[in-house]
Amino acid sequence: MSQLKVYQYSKCSTCRNAVKWLQNKGHETELIPIFEQPPGPEKLEDLIRKSGLELKKFFNTSGEVYKELKLKDKLGDMSREEQISLLSSNGRLIKRPIVTDGNKVTIGFKEETFEDTWGAQ
Repeated sequence: MSQLKVYQYSKCSTCRNAVKWLQNKGHETELIPIFEQPPGPEKLEDLIRKSGLELKKFFNTSGEVYKELKLKDKLGDMSREEQISLLSSNGRLIKRPIVTDGNKVTIGFKEETFEDTWGAQ
């Protein structure tokens, strides 16, 4: 099975469930602490492109920092570069986990998405 990079937070139950699911499927996982080591701007752009998702899907909209900064009202006025800079400078703003094999990327943990993307290797 392949080795997957997993940007995660060890105290996050969603992250723990995702890692457990991946390991149960036989994947080796490289766990990257997203709060201490958020992906830099170039890496973040690469992850977004490979995920096929919009940039706004990478924001942890239920997180404390997102709410404290009132980003729901501010993101629309920010440029893409400003949003990428904000995400790459504060891992607490990034939805987690982010899983990648270098070609494919998923964010969050939905079992059906994981099955489709990471189930059959």
